[in-house]
Amino acid sequence: MNDRERFLAACRCEPVDRPPVWIMRQAGRYLPEYRRLKKKYSFLELAQTPELAARVTLQPLQRYEFDAAITFSDILVIPEAMGQPYRFKETGGIEMEYRIENPGQIEQLDPSGISEKLGYVAEAQKIVRKELGNRKALLGFGGSPWTLATYMVEGGHSDNFLKIKNLFFNERENFEALMEKITAALIDYFQMQVEAGVDALQIFDSWGAACAGSLYEEMSLRWVRKIIASLENKIPVILFAKGMAANSTALAATGAKVLSVDWTVDIADFAKRVGPTIAVQGNLDPVILNTEPETVGRETIRILESMRGRPGYIFNLGHGILPTAKLENVEALLETVQNYS
Repeated sequence: MNDRERFLAACRCEPVDRPPVWIMRQAGRYLPEYRRLKKKYSFLELAQTPELAARVTLQPLQRYEFDAAITFSDILVIPEAMGQPYRFKETGGIEMEYRIENPGQIEQLDPSGISEKLGYVAEAQKIVRKELGNRKALLGFGGSPWTLATYMVEGGHSDNFLKIKNLFFNERENFEALMEKITAALIDYFQMQVEAGVDALQIFDSWGAACAGSLYEEMSLRWVRKIIASLENKIPVILFAKGMAANSTALAATGAKVLSVDWTVDIADFAKRVGPTIAVQGNLDPVILNTEPETVGRETIRILESMRGRPGYIFNLGHGILPTAKLENVEALLETVQNYS
């Protein structure tokens, strides 16, 4: 069983010889080879140049034995493709060129022609697919409509999500119009990635926890479910809803084949709640990779033992890897998982 077969079998909740492993944001600033590239190119240049994006996507697999590569890109390519660009602030963080403030701006957003506008993502994926062959899995991804809407309406990161919630509660028709456009763009975007050769897709509902639990369906999950249904089970979909594990039944009802959980969750308990037909991914605290190899090994084993005997399990962090993660700790994590049986 090669790495790709192992990963896909785990997504289908079939027995595997060991849990497959990849880590969120596994291509990035913790790697010295990535930092060298960043001295020459901006993030947007790296992400929008297929050859460079493919090179960055493959960097972690040239250093480590991950079971899957995840496309180097950003969730905010969708609003940019619809006419709302983004940039990285000098002080850190993301800022939209402007924020959505009125119905006219929603009307001007254009969700058509996504495969042409974001063709550079597909071209990078085709390069990586050719390089990987059938040895390792290739993952694509995108943000959930709710998470993308928060950036678009708030103008960037928000502490209280006041503007997007106001849109939901007081201007429901405009909220629905915005979500329909984002969802249409994402459906085309994910279909493009399927055609480019990805083996699975991960949807990041990074700001799902901004929703009240009783309104999570209306604010976010109904749109996620629509996207997953549009893919018609062509490939597995992984759903990562940070901070929303308490809504396990609703998450399971989206049609996602794999549910990814953050580090605050008892993953064994979560796995029992969603049942044996849905795979689970997670959930080492990313900060552990800033400690020592012995600690990494111990904490990794603790999670593996809690999931022992469950066919549908993929080892991962409970969020993206930190730029300060130690290389020897990533190595220790991989060795621990790969030697586990």
